[in-house]
Amino acid sequence: MTHELQEVDKFKFIETNGGEEVLLLLHGLFGALSNFAGIINHFAGKYNVVVPMLPIFDLPIREATVSGLVDHVKEFVAYKGFEKVNVLGNSLGGHISLLYALEQPEKINSITLTGSSGLFENSLGSTFPKRGNYEFIQNKTQDIFFDPEVASKELVDEVFATVNDRNKAIRIISTAKSAIRHNLADKLHLIKSPTLLIWGDHDNVTPPFVGEKFNELIENSELHFVEKCGHAPMMEQPEAFNRILQEFLLSTSPTKVLR
Repeated sequence: MTHELQEVDKFKFIETNGGEEVLLLLHGLFGALSNFAGIINHFAGKYNVVVPMLPIFDLPIREATVSGLVDHVKEFVAYKGFEKVNVLGNSLGGHISLLYALEQPEKINSITLTGSSGLFENSLGSTFPKRGNYEFIQNKTQDIFFDPEVASKELVDEVFATVNDRNKAIRIISTAKSAIRHNLADKLHLIKSPTLLIWGDHDNVTPPFVGEKFNELIENSELHFVEKCGHAPMMEQPEAFNRILQEFLLSTSPTKVLR
């Protein structure tokens, strides 16, 4: 991934400018822009792939909530002047995608959720964060994936540093608690945009039954399971993920940009 991070006002983002239609990618609580490298590399020449860095660790503590992050996305989309977006969210990013779609449905062309929170999710445990316990963080990071080797030392080190930063840890807890409070079970029937659900068949954070429940509650949705895959299919099985996503985007694209 060679695209540079841009910083304008309070916004930090990657933008490929590869096409007219916007593919907006929203990362999770411990996510990073690099989590979407496979998607960016595959779609950069066909879509304007845009990845805003969510200010999870920069918001004032009272605003460190899913609502605060949704407000940031709304402000970012307005700043960029996007008329419609194809929004894709992983984990907490999926939760934010849904809340954004519920608040501004006129801005949505399609929704893609992968390992999304919003209905049920296993936390990192009641003992989290165990500051200073590297083995604990390593095990929890590896548990995100079907193949623990995907959790590179660089990734584990990044998570370890985050949870050992007091200010960041406080905001993680605040945001995670607000996500639990914002359960969307009674609102998902209001989602009318075409929705793609891509789930790992070994997701330990939002297990497969969560994907099935999203599929049941979102009227215009389709569910695909990726084999031998955990909570982040776009990282662990990028080829399978991109193939499913490409077919969906083609079917919902007004301009058929992927022909």
